[in-house]
Amino acid sequence: MIAGGLAGTSVDVALFPIDTVKTRLQSPDGFWKSGGFRGIYRGIGAAATGSAPGASLFFTTYESMKPIVGEKLKKFGVEGDAPVHMISACFGEIAACMVRVPTEVVKSRMQTNQTGATSLSSTIRLVVNEQGLPIFGGLYSGYGITIMREIPFALIQFPLYEWGKKQWAKSLGVEEVSPEKAATCGSISGGIAAAFTTPLDVVKTRLMLGKDTNGKLYKNAFDVVQRVASEEGPKTFLSGIQPRVMWISIGGFVFFGAYEGFKSILP
Repeated sequence: MIAGGLAGTSVDVALFPIDTVKTRLQSPDGFWKSGGFRGIYRGIGAAATGSAPGASLFFTTYESMKPIVGEKLKKFGVEGDAPVHMISACFGEIAACMVRVPTEVVKSRMQTNQTGATSLSSTIRLVVNEQGLPIFGGLYSGYGITIMREIPFALIQFPLYEWGKKQWAKSLGVEEVSPEKAATCGSISGGIAAAFTTPLDVVKTRLMLGKDTNGKLYKNAFDVVQRVASEEGPKTFLSGIQPRVMWISIGGFVFFGAYEGFKSILP
């Protein structure tokens, strides 16, 4: 749990500028109107606040679910590591999104310089006062589509990550690879997963920002898909793919390297 939290914070803080560029590219207002390269660290407080608990929740759930899922699958005659890693990662993502989504909503509003999002506290007040869930307001805007993004991401990344580590260790004749080699596996698998899930990430960003360039509110994920496709064209669904792949590839190296490294030295 501590290893996951430290790893998550390391990544989110170090690579925050790349995430800002990605978010602004996906904004309905466009990159330059959303701030361009100015204020590239706006929203870093929100990212740092939610990073450790989100990552800790993910890895705590992921690691604890692996033996449970493995035992259940064996009863149904399902063998192999891949299904265990895939299903366990899905549970981990669902748990982590309870923290990750409110953080993402606040961070996205600040990154794109929305009116009223001048500080962390003012942005939280702005979002909470929006229409949405009781007490939480708009803090969980895009929760469903975030799950829909994270689950296929996890289904791609974690089996590749675990398979890569296993094959590399086998080729070296060792039981486990070093944190550096695990980090490389995390980087490659993350970059592949990031590219395939970019369209879902665009829909997620639009929902969290709440409205289009004319101020018209987005109703749901289907509304976003329909309006973006008809008004901006299909290519818009690949907005920000380059910084997203770069950010997650570098982040995967740092995250999994830090996670495996911290895990080896912490009790």
